[in-house]
Amino acid sequence: MDMLMFELNKDSDKPLYEQLYIGIKKAIISKQIAVGTKLPSKRKLADFLSISQTTIEIAYAQLLAEGFITSVPRVGYFVEQIDELPYVEKDEPSIIITKKEQKQYKYHFSPGKVDEDSFPFSVWRKYAKELFDISSKELLQIGEPQGEYELRAEIANYLFQSRGILCKPEQIVIGSGTEHLLPMILRLFDNDLILALENPGYSAIPRIHLDSNAIPISVDEEGLVVDELETTNANIVYITPSHQFPTGAVLSATRRTQLLKWASKQPNRYIIEDDYDSEFRYIGKPIPALHGLDQNNKVIYMSTFTKSLMPSLRVAYMVLPFNLLIKYKEIFSYYSASVPRFVQHILANFMRDGHFSKHLNRMRKIYRKKHDKVKQILTSYYPEVHITGDQAGMHILISVPTDKSVEELNQIAINNDIAITPVTDYLLKPIEFEYPSFLLGFGGIPLEKIEEGIHLLMKCWGIKKAI
Repeated sequence: MDMLMFELNKDSDKPLYEQLYIGIKKAIISKQIAVGTKLPSKRKLADFLSISQTTIEIAYAQLLAEGFITSVPRVGYFVEQIDELPYVEKDEPSIIITKKEQKQYKYHFSPGKVDEDSFPFSVWRKYAKELFDISSKELLQIGEPQGEYELRAEIANYLFQSRGILCKPEQIVIGSGTEHLLPMILRLFDNDLILALENPGYSAIPRIHLDSNAIPISVDEEGLVVDELETTNANIVYITPSHQFPTGAVLSATRRTQLLKWASKQPNRYIIEDDYDSEFRYIGKPIPALHGLDQNNKVIYMSTFTKSLMPSLRVAYMVLPFNLLIKYKEIFSYYSASVPRFVQHILANFMRDGHFSKHLNRMRKIYRKKHDKVKQILTSYYPEVHITGDQAGMHILISVPTDKSVEELNQIAINNDIAITPVTDYLLKPIEFEYPSFLLGFGGIPLEKIEEGIHLLMKCWGIKKAI
């Protein structure tokens, strides 16, 4: 046959082998190259097109793999009959797909960031290296649907020691984040579900539970207003009692008792307790989990390793009352655990040997220093800025005395390379605040940068230092 005539653009982002492969493929489909035609040898075509034989070889290999040509050993490549191939040639889309990159800020006061420099990489790597070995080959198979028993046993032990929760590993379900476990919980109630949510509250819940009839319940300095909940027909309430997100309020002892009594009055009433950052408390004694006080099996306990280890680990867990566990097994018997088995065993071994407790103790000290630094800067230099929710967690709530709107202040911060989250991002229904309010997270900011970051933020917002 005549030598293949293709124009190859060496300046294109598309590799030469791909250009050649596409050109030959289109010629075969359009019958420009007849069935049975022998293609030029790799050497001849490479010389003719002034490209390497490797480029020709890769293009031919792709055509061979897709059935457009066939190879006869020591003879060459021939065009295959494609009339019977279930192939439809499609025009390449004109849409340009670009990688969406997350904006990097100089100061990131996000409530979801953790201290990256303090993670025990060497210890974690040791456990990972031990597991990724032929001796752990059984972990290549699918594991238990509720998660690896070893990890559930370690979590049960940890919950008893740290949160006063007495449960069995059989009650624990492992999942890849709160967003994975919450829909499973809600499905346990089928159509018998009227959900009440804290307002403001965890912003993912309304997106997970698409029912627009979810009932928002107010939050004050004592946490969820249970009196308000009692006036509704809700039967499930989602709550963050130990450190309300985002206000930081702690559910008072009186309201804890009141809430547990509310749940006990009807058989279909339950409390979903999200204890997402209970490990970090800076004022007073640790707040006991609601689950530890529950005598009627009405609390579904949830937590994650997002704050205590790393957000990217994607390991969360829930503790189901035994009556709901039976229903869970009926509905989700076909589910597989959504967290890789290797990850679960690395974490279980890390906990088993005491490294998780050591890490938590270390991080409490680090976050306490950051927490105290934030409070000291704000109270010393900006006493007009009102601080709340400063008893626990990795963020505080600030109210800024200014005539500017939340939107204006947020955009000013972004323009100055600062990320900070408005409370309004977490509202289910509008709330009137006296002043614009923001979550000031400190977990991911190095201690030595906290002061300069706060000063820059206040300066760009027009908040003057106290003399």
